[in-house]
Amino acid sequence: MRKIYIVPNFVTTANMFCGFYSMIASIQHEFLVAAWAILAAAVFDMLDGRIARLAKATSQFGVEYDSLSDLTSFGVAPAVLLFLYALEPFGRIGWAAAFLFMACGALRLARFNVNSAVLPKNFFQGLPIPMGAGMVATFVIFSQAIGWTDTRFVMLVLSFSLASLMVSTIRFPSFKEFNWRSRASFGYLMVGVLAMILIAAKPEIALFLLLSTYVLLSLLWNVILLFRGAPGTNEVKAPRSP
Repeated sequence: MRKIYIVPNFVTTANMFCGFYSMIASIQHEFLVAAWAILAAAVFDMLDGRIARLAKATSQFGVEYDSLSDLTSFGVAPAVLLFLYALEPFGRIGWAAAFLFMACGALRLARFNVNSAVLPKNFFQGLPIPMGAGMVATFVIFSQAIGWTDTRFVMLVLSFSLASLMVSTIRFPSFKEFNWRSRASFGYLMVGVLAMILIAAKPEIALFLLLSTYVLLSLLWNVILLFRGAPGTNEVKAPRSP
């Protein structure tokens, strides 16, 4: 076996550890801890790829390992959290909804691995699985912060909605090709500062509101593109077989 790069794969392992710890916390009914562990996994997930690219330490092993870690942290862990936090009273429908979230997350990862070479870098096809897991985690934190105790039906609808969005062909902006050195108006800086203040002042509420705003604005953007008749709004060319 070829040698592997230590640092980026260690960060990926930290991602997987947070996902596993989230499942343990959910089983022990420590739902806030479980939700924050998923968000911590998302931070490590953002870091590992960037560290690998900066260090020129990318490899096929790292890509596959990252996908397996993502399925653990953003597929299995939020599904367990969904079921034990709100969906268990629904019985079979509850565990089926949790399984659907996990399965759609796995399908989203597999499709991304297959189509990543042909997809434009400025958007994601379907809701990214870390974003879906983030919505689940931040909603749990949000509901606990405002004292919302009976969230069963909301979580049931949320699980089906997020599962559908992950396997959809709806475009979600990725900001990967955003030029951070470009000049912009003073208003953009103020928006960023206000977002930071909101997160710092009340992260339990602000994080869920920011993620919800991203999803809703992305859906609105797709509706506008659809009415404008933009060519190939939700179409992605499949890679040709050799």
